[in-house]
Amino acid sequence: MKPLSTTLVHRLIPPDSPSASPHPTLILLHGRGADEEDLIGLLPAFDPGLLTLSVRAPFPFLLGGGYTWYDVEAIGSPDPKMFRDAYGRLSQFVDDVIAGYPIDKRKLFLFGFSMGTVMSFALSLARPGLFQGVVAHSGYLAEDTHLTYRWNDLADSRFFIAHGTDDPVIPVEAARRAGYLLQRTDASVVVREYPIAHQISQESLGDTADWLNALL
Repeated sequence: MKPLSTTLVHRLIPPDSPSASPHPTLILLHGRGADEEDLIGLLPAFDPGLLTLSVRAPFPFLLGGGYTWYDVEAIGSPDPKMFRDAYGRLSQFVDDVIAGYPIDKRKLFLFGFSMGTVMSFALSLARPGLFQGVVAHSGYLAEDTHLTYRWNDLADSRFFIAHGTDDPVIPVEAARRAGYLLQRTDASVVVREYPIAHQISQESLGDTADWLNALL
């Protein structure tokens, strides 16, 4: 497989143990100040049959290097113009890769960390049914955006929300709020808290992998 030219730079990681295509697929969305290499080290925890697409956020992060999905006005309040642009590019990216790569559309998953979680929530709530499962680690659900979230259409959606109780960047209350909103819908929702800061631990990664691998 050759990487597609689409709306977002990304790395294509073929399955280690490929079966007949199309392949179950995992899309990785990094946080602020990182890039498409940031989350690739997590992959040994997951099923080796996954096709993985690790995506670079669209905007350079001028304050510290790497890339960002948007500027932050306040926790929970993305810059509206940048968020709209990033969302549009991400949504088109997903359409492009579904059309261009041998992806099993019945087994398409998102894994977001921090800002990547914000984008994962946005895409999966605005376009329910697109993903079988969404991992939302150390992020929040942006409620005041240009998008219309389809809360009544989540019966086939599954979410695994993980967050550190000692997170100094995005308080754990953000995960609790997201869990509260989603548990009022027909979605399947798991919320886990860990004694960690703004990071992914071996325990949270292990629980995430168990949840994701079970869906496969």
